[in-house]
Amino acid sequence: VQLQASGGGWVQAGGSLRLSCAASGRTFSNYVMGWFRQAPGKEREFVAAIRWSGIMTLYADSVKGRFTVSRDNAKNMGYLQMNSLKPEDTAVYYCAAGKVVTMTPKLYDYWGQGTLVTVSS
Repeated sequence: VQLQASGGGWVQAGGSLRLSCAASGRTFSNYVMGWFRQAPGKEREFVAAIRWSGIMTLYADSVKGRFTVSRDNAKNMGYLQMNSLKPEDTAVYYCAAGKVVTMTPKLYDYWGQGTLVTVSS
């Protein structure tokens, strides 16, 4: 699976952004899609994940209630809607594909390049 994330940019605190993840190659619908982020000087951290069916989702506590993960298997696309953004959300965001819904980065098999999100106060 090849993944490409897009949609990052600059936004003021309280604003919204929608990230997209385009998948190609193997059948995207067979995989869990995860979103991770990495801020400067910090380790990569889990943000959200969604099972292939779209029924099961998992969120980090820090984004719960503000971010929504979704997918459109027919279009081979995944999305991360980010609302009420905070300066601490500033990071490079990555989409990933794996076989299980998990917060552990190493359990995801495929990774896209990141897209930078900058939230100013």
